[in-house]
Amino acid sequence: MSGFQREDEGFARGAKAIVALPDRGDNDRRSASARLDEAAGLAEAIGVEVVERIAYRVRQPKPATLLGSGQVEALATAARMAEAELVIIDAAVTPIQQRNLEKALSAKVIDRTGLILEIFGERAATAEGRLQVELAHLDYQQGRLVRSWTHLERQRGGFGFLGGPGETQIEADRRMIRDRMAKLRRELEQVSRTRGLHRHRRHKAPWPTIALVGYTNAGKSTLFNRMTGAAVMAEDLLFATLDPTMRQIALPGLDKAILSDTVGFVSDLPTQLVAAFRATLEEVTAADLIVHVRDIAHPDSDAQAADVVHVLTEIGAIGEGEGTDVPVLEVWNKIDALDADGLEAVLGEAARRDDVVAVSALTGDGLEALQRRMSDRLTSGSERRQVEVAVTDGAALAWLHRHGEVIGQSEAEGVLHLDVRMPPRDWARFEARE
Repeated sequence: MSGFQREDEGFARGAKAIVALPDRGDNDRRSASARLDEAAGLAEAIGVEVVERIAYRVRQPKPATLLGSGQVEALATAARMAEAELVIIDAAVTPIQQRNLEKALSAKVIDRTGLILEIFGERAATAEGRLQVELAHLDYQQGRLVRSWTHLERQRGGFGFLGGPGETQIEADRRMIRDRMAKLRRELEQVSRTRGLHRHRRHKAPWPTIALVGYTNAGKSTLFNRMTGAAVMAEDLLFATLDPTMRQIALPGLDKAILSDTVGFVSDLPTQLVAAFRATLEEVTAADLIVHVRDIAHPDSDAQAADVVHVLTEIGAIGEGEGTDVPVLEVWNKIDALDADGLEAVLGEAARRDDVVAVSALTGDGLEALQRRMSDRLTSGSERRQVEVAVTDGAALAWLHRHGEVIGQSEAEGVLHLDVRMPPRDWARFEARE
């Protein structure tokens, strides 16, 4: 995204980079090597070449540099020896720490949040996605005014006279960013209202909605393509999908449902992104069923699942503790990547649970079972009611037959008396339709 690729950014695609992990020993879900692998994958997603990965044990973060002085010297030597233009710190780095590290390392420094924002900046394909990413990026950068922000002036077509005599450049820059953020928020509020209207129309329509969620690179887009016949970008790449895509599918007993492929989650997802993408994530909260796709062959699958649940809870899609607002079905994907023993264990565990289906989106194994389970979840808890429909109201009669089970019917004086069983959400849709 051109708004974020600044002339003074200090690195370009193909640049050599070192990934450094300040390991405080407080992450009991992931090993240091697994976290370094993920950070390197994030870096490669924006086209930089990771030449070295280093973990440093940090007992007490230093306010000035995060790392200890000896560690900074060692990192500077490693960067110089590798001719690295970029050092990626896989942690949150304050503006002061970033400036001090850049001086000490003689290289461009970005932290985990900055790295993820760069990826999102490159991947945003829709107008809404670009607005959301730019807002998140500005929110992150407003405390890091160490470079020129004249690109904002170019983006907006010129600001005119920025300030009176004596106004410093940094004050002008800060005001420029605040003004731009206010404009973006207004535009996103309009997008959110429009999206809300679309959701309202879908709720009045007879079709249930299913949201695919999961950790980045869990195989959501491959599963989406397999189920819909679509051609959404699906690569072995972190954050291959950013903008939501919706397609209709047929399920056993359901002529039509809407399947939505959403942005992948990641551990320590920047709070700026969660806030900026709230309008998009609202699609998940409004779904009739959440399908949580997991890469069951990944060594950190459990930790990744916990991170997804954390974000879903944060956005209000599911509740904490026992109850959930939206039913959740887990899909244990990539069983084709398991060895014989691993496959036997996964299939055995999945068979014992009614909230899990094991599949391979790549080969299609388990897809029919998944479709049946999705249909069961969408139609569970059906309520039986008596309905009166005018004989002339063919649309209502067809609706009830298509989305419910018509147990019996009789006619008297031009009125059909129907005995129908349907899930509560479909009853709500039927009543809204009337």
